[in-house]
Amino acid sequence: MLIVSNATALRQRHQDYLNNYKNQEKQVHELTGLLNQLNDEKDVQVTLFGEALTNIPTSNQLALITNTKNRQVTLTVDEVLKAVQTLAQQEKLVQAQVDVGQLLANELDIAEQVAKTAEQQSAKNQASDVVLYGFGRIGRILTRLLLEQMASDKGLQLKAIVVRPGADNDLEKRASLLERDSIHGHFQGAVVVDEQNNGIIINGRFIQVIYANDPSEIDYTAYGIEDALIIDNTGKWKDEAGLSKHLQAKGAKKVLLTAPAKGNIKNVVYGVNHESIGDDAVVSAASCTTNAITPTLKVLNDKYGVENGHVETIHSFTNDQNLIDNYHKSDRRGRSAVLNMVITSTGAAKAVGKALPELEGKLTGNAIRVPTPNVSLAILNLNLKTAPADVAELNQFLEQTAHSHQWQAQIDYSDSTEAVSTDFVGTKKVGIVDAQATIVTDNHATVYIWYDNEVGYSTQVLRVAAQMAGIHYKQIPA
Repeated sequence: MLIVSNATALRQRHQDYLNNYKNQEKQVHELTGLLNQLNDEKDVQVTLFGEALTNIPTSNQLALITNTKNRQVTLTVDEVLKAVQTLAQQEKLVQAQVDVGQLLANELDIAEQVAKTAEQQSAKNQASDVVLYGFGRIGRILTRLLLEQMASDKGLQLKAIVVRPGADNDLEKRASLLERDSIHGHFQGAVVVDEQNNGIIINGRFIQVIYANDPSEIDYTAYGIEDALIIDNTGKWKDEAGLSKHLQAKGAKKVLLTAPAKGNIKNVVYGVNHESIGDDAVVSAASCTTNAITPTLKVLNDKYGVENGHVETIHSFTNDQNLIDNYHKSDRRGRSAVLNMVITSTGAAKAVGKALPELEGKLTGNAIRVPTPNVSLAILNLNLKTAPADVAELNQFLEQTAHSHQWQAQIDYSDSTEAVSTDFVGTKKVGIVDAQATIVTDNHATVYIWYDNEVGYSTQVLRVAAQMAGIHYKQIPA
């Protein structure tokens, strides 16, 4: 009788869990409808602790809402649904980015928070044409990020990609590289080649493919493209004279470089100095490493003061290295990338000073390229003016910072004893502090920061692009 009784109880337990999950799925479906409605009708984007709730499977939405591993608050699907229902009832809510996670975690009144921003000037977030000049690793990641979103007639609109003239089946090959990625997996969407019009249809949107050897020879207006933001992913031109070639093309208005720039061009790290862009026509989004480390360096400098330090980057190999030993114009990079750790230089530490002038001249840096295809690790060795009491204090500060509304998009926090590089493939957070590796000795601190040098960086690039295009949203909470 006892065995039968236990079996019955276990079956009931299984059924209870299943019924609960089914109920949560229903709530998520209702939630998705409301999120889409807010986006379509009011240009309101809703996130949960900086993470998008849309364009992901139901199971992922549930996991995102109920996850407690990386935050100090437990939420239910019911709580999130009710919060979004309340948002949908706010008549004055338009053109805003709303973080329901922060609203709920801080027990903020939704109507009151909306009212606080209601009088702010609403930006005119019209469509802004975007052209990707270059279609390599970063170009294709940017394409994925732009076109995995819901179709909209507002915001950044990818209209074309520019590449050098190719051989037969060029369109097919480029479409295949977008659709299939050895690191990030299969693209979640439809990719169709349009040979007749020399373009690619991606999730129902037509993207023109333009062949050119020089930026200045292109007439974008011939393709219906006006006042375009050109995102240069080639790295071929890094100074103002070279990048200004883009502005000679008809239909081009501004240029964003996805590499560190030379000369007086601003190197921008979103979240740190993006408000300095102004009306600049040529801007750099700095490097992946500079984006990964600068936000954490800023908060550490604000809290403890940085006297000086050294940044060592353990960086995945890149396309500019050789698969097997062969001639290369740069030292050491000619040796096989997949067989060697390669010591090389990096301008990331120096570039921090451009985005964060208070640290100019205080940091040195080197890089070691290693035989992994993606995800890198930056090690910050810092001498601080004010010493943290111990590792626990420093980690607590970094964790609170990562959970704050201000920094949650740029800084993340991992306390796992099992975390390795592949765990961070695809993360859109720019830099993830590994708390288990933090070291504090007197006034010297060592902080380890993981980063997906492709997706994390590309996410920052698009934030800078939106800023350049004049796309702004009111932030709730304020």
